[in-house]
Formats: sequence, C-alpha cells, structure tokens
Amino acid sequence: MTTTASPRLPDLLPGDGSAGAPGGARRFAMPATFLVFGLVDILLGARSHGSATLSFTPQFAKVTIPNLTIPADGTCYLCGALTLLLAVAALLPAVAPRAVPSLGNRLWRRVAIGVVLFLFVIALLAWSDVSQSSSGSEAIPINIVNLLSGSLNQSIPIMLGAITGVICSRSGVINIAIEGQLLLGAFCAAIATSATGSLWVGLVCGALAGSLVGSLLAVFAIAYIVDQVVLGVVLNGLILGLTGYLYNSILVPYGDTLNSPATFNLWKIPGLGDIPILGPVFFDSTVFLYITYIVLAFVSFALFRTRWGLRTRAIGEHPVAADTVGIQVLALRYRNVILAGLIAGIGGAYFTIGSVGSFGINMSSGEGYIALAAMIFGRYTPWGAVLAALLFGFTTQLQSILSSINVPIQSNLLLLTPYVVTIIVVAGLVGKVRGPKAEGVPYVKS
Repeated sequence: MTTTASPRLPDLLPGDGSAGAPGGARRFAMPATFLVFGLVDILLGARSHGSATLSFTPQFAKVTIPNLTIPADGTCYLCGALTLLLAVAALLPAVAPRAVPSLGNRLWRRVAIGVVLFLFVIALLAWSDVSQSSSGSEAIPINIVNLLSGSLNQSIPIMLGAITGVICSRSGVINIAIEGQLLLGAFCAAIATSATGSLWVGLVCGALAGSLVGSLLAVFAIAYIVDQVVLGVVLNGLILGLTGYLYNSILVPYGDTLNSPATFNLWKIPGLGDIPILGPVFFDSTVFLYITYIVLAFVSFALFRTRWGLRTRAIGEHPVAADTVGIQVLALRYRNVILAGLIAGIGGAYFTIGSVGSFGINMSSGEGYIALAAMIFGRYTPWGAVLAALLFGFTTQLQSILSSINVPIQSNLLLLTPYVVTIIVVAGLVGKVRGPKAEGVPYVKS
C-alpha cells in the first residue's frame, strides 16, 4: 500500500475528543437552558410554603446525622437567582467573546452545568418535601443517602454501557447495539442462574451474551462494511424480538425453573461502609458496583496510559497512519468491540441477578440508548461518560422517590424524566463534541 508521510501517532490523538466552544446559534443554547432552569426554580418557590426536611441517616446506620430543615420557598428563590446569574455569565461570551474570553472555556462550561443542575435538584427536593403536607399526607423527610445510593445502583447498566460505547467509538466503530447487549445479557444471566443455581455462572453467561452481540456487530461492520448505525438498530430489534419470543415460549411456562434467579446480596466493605453518608453510598452495594469501579479504573488508565490505549485511539483517529506504523487495524477493532461487549453484558446481568430477580420483556427500557447519550455528554472519555451516566441514573431514582411520596405530578410524567433530561442535556448543555475522526468509517486496506 502506497502512503504519504504520516505524522507521529501521539500528534494524531486529541485529549478528550472535543472541539472548542460552540459557535453560531449554539452559543446561546447553554444560557437559554440555564434561563429555563432558573425560571423553573423560581416557579417552584412560588408554589412552596413551609419548611423542608432532608435526612442524611440511612436505616441501621451506626452514626446518626441530624436532619436539615430549610425554608422551602427561600431555598427555591435563592437557587433560581443563582441560576439566572449563571445564565447571564454564560451569555456574555456568546455576545462578546473577545471581551470575556475566559468565561467561554471548557472548564467553565462543565462547572456551570454542574452547579445549575445541583441548584435545580435542591429546589426540586425542597418543593417535593413541602408538597407532601399540602397534599394532606404526613410529610416524610427525603433521605438524601437513600437517594444517592439508589442513583448509583440505578446507573450501573448505564455506566457499563457508556464505557462499552467509549471503547468501541475510540476504536472507530459506532456501537448502537448497546441496548441489545444489555437485554441479551439480562436474559442469559437469568436463565443460567436459574438453571445452575450459581450467580457467578449467570454473571459469566450474561457477559458472554453481550460479547456475542459485539461479535455480530464486529463481523458485519468490519468485514462486510454494513452501515454501523443501521446495523446497531437492526441488532437491537432482533434481540428485542428474540428475547420476547423466548420469554413467552420458555420463561412463562417454565418460570419456576428458568426465570427465578437469586440475586447478589449487598456486601459492605469493612470500615469504609460505616463512613457517614459516603459509606452507604459507595461501599455498601452488590458486586456489580465494585466491578464497575474496577472496569472504570482499568479502562481509564489503559486508554490513556498504555500502548493498547495509544493504538486504540490511533485506529479511531487515523487508521491509515496506524496501519503505516504496523498496527493491525482490523484485528484490533475486532478485539476491542468483542471485549467491550463483555462489559455491556455484565451491565445487562445486573437487571436480573443484581436487582429485579427475574427477566421481563424489554426490561432494559432504552438504557442502552441513554448510555450512548452519556458517552457523548462525557466527550468520549470513561470518566466523563460515567459522570453523565450518574446524572441519568439520578433522574431515574429521583422520579421513583417522587412517585412514592405522592408529589402533585402525574406518575406518567415522572416516568418521562430520564428521557427528558437526556434530550435537554444533549440538545442544550453538551455543546459541540467531536468524536474520533474515523468513528463509523469502514477501513478497507488496499
């Protein structure tokens, strides 16, 4: 193969796969979104009367932390005012980028987004707590530790799916089939655990099921050069139909023997699990959360600190240059997509043997697609994707808690919360993100 002189591989690889500050009309997307959040905070304050109580002590905790009582309306108004100030600060670099250049950098955007979302959550919690009293029911303090712990556990499939997407995209392959990997992983984990009685066998089978979908994706996308977006959608539809058919044909009539798996028990890390607030959230969970810690640490280090990571980013950015220096582009893409499927399969197994204890049709409920949104919001980095996944998991847990305390919002509207947040984040907050240059582009060696 004849090639021109190629640059050195490290020069081809940007730090986080993102471009600079957004231009054009998108410059006003973030300040407009902040403005909406600020007005909502103020509206919540106008509908809040009384004091809200927040609890920080979970059940059976060794250390008791006093409850925090705050004026609900004043808290909402303060959160709204601060958010509006941030909206003005975000608007300045959009209308006068030369006069205020420092406000347009990437760090500012990330900090501002985090602060706005935090203020909105505080206002929403204050309004939710006082809304219990106005509805005639006895007010129950909202337990922040339970909210955070549930959010972390709800985020496990999304976090693992997002990391899967990062590995595939960095390798140059778009993985839309994360949804199918989660679903098939859940299905196989339930059957394997029920049939063998071993949770670890179920976990392994769930991981292998995700890898199987990854193998199909790799073969058709890399060898047969099928459009990767269309292929991912087709695989998701295939697995949804297949698991639905097998559920009705096998799991329903033989549910007692094939769809009644045990679930992993909580395991508290001695010492760390007793730390107030942080212990119950991070160190008192099932094995799936600790696996997520390991996967995140390993992928984050390997992707940016090892030869494998350098080569992976190279084949996702400039496969021709990578091939020129002797990297086997197609073979590495095969390996990465298939191995990434193992991670998604573990996330799918969480649904059945880490949480629910049985398989249900379409139980992944679109979390594979949310994982893709988290990957984009996280700018194709493992840590960024995981933090974004935590945001979506938090919204899911929050809507569950709000439903249980009878806030004056229709339950069907609350169920839409995670998907609405996904749209808002991707459309209004994420800004301009550039993925790997060769993502989704088939590589044909001449």
